[in-house]
Amino acid sequence: MDATAFRNAVLDVIATIAPGFDPQAIRPEKPLRQQIDLDSMDWLNVLAGIGERFGVTIPDREAARLDTLDALAAWLAAHPAARRQTGSSSDLPATQHVIDGRVVALRPMQAGDLALEAEFVRRLSAQSRYERFMVTLSELPAAKLKALTDVDQQQHVALVATIAGDGGESMVGVVRYIVDRDGTGCEFAIAIDDGWHGSGLAGILMQSLIDVARSRGLRTMEGFVLAVNTSMLHFAHQLGFQAQRDAGERDTVRVVRAL
Repeated sequence: MDATAFRNAVLDVIATIAPGFDPQAIRPEKPLRQQIDLDSMDWLNVLAGIGERFGVTIPDREAARLDTLDALAAWLAAHPAARRQTGSSSDLPATQHVIDGRVVALRPMQAGDLALEAEFVRRLSAQSRYERFMVTLSELPAAKLKALTDVDQQQHVALVATIAGDGGESMVGVVRYIVDRDGTGCEFAIAIDDGWHGSGLAGILMQSLIDVARSRGLRTMEGFVLAVNTSMLHFAHQLGFQAQRDAGERDTVRVVRAL
């Protein structure tokens, strides 16, 4: 999203507060309140609306200088969280790979993938399910399935790997991250069909996820791995993650890397 797009988005927010103004008449370098009839409460509502639109909080110390359209657009363009809110499925990978002679499609997760995700989890071995969810289960509850598939692809990004078969599309891998509270890092999770372990699919999925996180302005990625899952710890190390044992935590290892 360039500066012009950010300006237009700000004008859209203002239109909800002051619907009678003419956006074509706005001079982007001049204070907005000199050009639009906005009292103090209206202006606070504009700033709050911008924050809600882009998932950011404009600090009080910054608000005074962000009085023009240009200043607001520049501040948003420089804010990692605001840039991420402009992301969508359109900037996520949709590619094909040939692995062991089979065509694997990599694409963004969709809300309609609920049944595919449910079947994918059922096919996982008990060990793989435990390593992914860190609890013993045979299948996911409906609420959990919805949370895993109905993602916004902004704060919660998910990519799936699928293959085509006689019965239709099947999911063979899924990788995701969720942005942390301060908006600068994210936590990842990955699951691969047992029959595809060691195929290279996990590396393709993780590298694609890392590329998305980096392009969205995130600075770090971390994950939590069972201490006994030595193969996953080795895989994370190959991807550039560093293992960190938290004091008092015996069962899991935190792995983290800069983007």
